[in-house]
Amino acid sequence: MSSLTESKPIGLEASLPDQTEQVIRLENISVRYRVPQERIGTFKEYAIQWLQRKIKHDSFWALKDVTLSVNKGEIFGLIGKNGAGKSTLLKLIARVLRPTQGRVRVQGRVAPLLEVGAGFHPELTGRENIYLNGAMLGFTREEMNAKFQEIVDFAELWDFIDAPLRTYSSGMWARLGFAVATDVEPDILIVDEILSVGDEAFQRKSAERIEAFRERGTTILMVSHNMSAVENMCQRAALLDQGKLIALGSARSVVDRYLEIVRWGESSRLLQEGVPDETNRWGNRLIEITRVRTLDENHVARVIFHTGQKLVVEIEYTAHQPVLSPIFGIAIHRHDGVHITGPNTAFANLDLGVVKGSGKIIYTIPNLVLLEGRYQFSVAVTNQDDTQMLDYHDRAYPFRVDNHGIDISERYGLMILNGEWRCN
Repeated sequence: MSSLTESKPIGLEASLPDQTEQVIRLENISVRYRVPQERIGTFKEYAIQWLQRKIKHDSFWALKDVTLSVNKGEIFGLIGKNGAGKSTLLKLIARVLRPTQGRVRVQGRVAPLLEVGAGFHPELTGRENIYLNGAMLGFTREEMNAKFQEIVDFAELWDFIDAPLRTYSSGMWARLGFAVATDVEPDILIVDEILSVGDEAFQRKSAERIEAFRERGTTILMVSHNMSAVENMCQRAALLDQGKLIALGSARSVVDRYLEIVRWGESSRLLQEGVPDETNRWGNRLIEITRVRTLDENHVARVIFHTGQKLVVEIEYTAHQPVLSPIFGIAIHRHDGVHITGPNTAFANLDLGVVKGSGKIIYTIPNLVLLEGRYQFSVAVTNQDDTQMLDYHDRAYPFRVDNHGIDISERYGLMILNGEWRCN
């Protein structure tokens, strides 16, 4: 993974916009946090230990030497795993945090939607929270009086506006928070997973308001774990990993880089999971299955494939005594336990004769028909008439089908049919 995190951001030179169009410019930004080594329960205890100089801190870099810029009117995506530094970067742009090193330039009014309803007080009514939040955003009471009706209309909360916020459902809370935060005319809008809260109707209404901002030329900085949304809505994107900028360019290229890292991590995890133990293995082991690998068309071991790709299952075994015509087989299950298929050597009329010593059985799937999802292989070997289990590894070898970036004509369900449509 280190080779991925330390490499130069892709497309960096080509991705820097023209200086005259920039509304956000981060120049060699670094942010360091200091965290006490021991948890201190009260401020009094902290003060005493601080005066006695007993507090020791660990420090870490939430961001390290990040340089990027965003154009006026651009929708810019910011992606990365949890803990990558995205929230810290947003706080810099929202002017609620200063960098340890480097310089931040932001032109225009910023509306940060970092958390819907942040700053609301549960004991205050919806009406009181609107005015409180407006004051936090810098509006006078007169300005909030003019905005009040439109905010409540958008939130659709007239029946509850004078009830304490603690009586609101999470959806009502989200509607009110979004209505207050977006009833502005910002030059820069920061959207942090805001479109994933509330019910379906509210999410669509929120998306429409975000789109209206875009049409009016507002610069939008969007953080999301929904890669399809980033690809569809953003012109460019940046990828953070462990506080470093490792990719900057078109949204599609940056998303591809991110998914490459995700697949790498998932492959490592699936390989570690693919080790049978006594809870999912049984048989007398006259023939012992010693290793199972899934390979691609280049005979490279892997656990993530795409629909239509060649997949090879390689089963290594050791016969501890000669066994006449044993039957080797596999089964494929979906992650929820649905049994998809179970071919074996007997069904294929392959008689292995007397098996002794060590050897290898290979099963080849020329074109994988499974659609996206997580699956598991079982492997087994029985005696000649399938009455005695010699070794069985039950759903011990996970693999995934991932079709991102692959032109597949079918998307839903379990497998691809490769049928043809015709109009007479």
